[in-house]
Amino acid sequence: MYAVVETGGKQYRLGVGDSLKVEKLSGSAGDVIDLPRVLMVADGDSVSVGSPLVDGARVQAEILGHGRDKKIRVFKMKRRKKYRRTQGHRQAFTQLRITDISG
Repeated sequence: MYAVVETGGKQYRLGVGDSLKVEKLSGSAGDVIDLPRVLMVADGDSVSVGSPLVDGARVQAEILGHGRDKKIRVFKMKRRKKYRRTQGHRQAFTQLRITDISG
């Protein structure tokens, strides 16, 4: 059984027991949360596709922890104008483990 959910503006294909990094969610480590935007649920040959969401479908996940990704460098430059700017960015994330899919 698997589901396709949307969180943080991205879509993920999930199965029970999967672990993934998503955009930062509220909650602390050990909390169980619902991912409400379920776009599709498949169980063997039966597939339910929502328009846009599947009614009554639910995906539960456990928060494993929070963190920040590797730093990326943002560099801007205008040639011949002596304009150079360097900026760094680290995106916050939440590590999840899928515990239940129903729908």
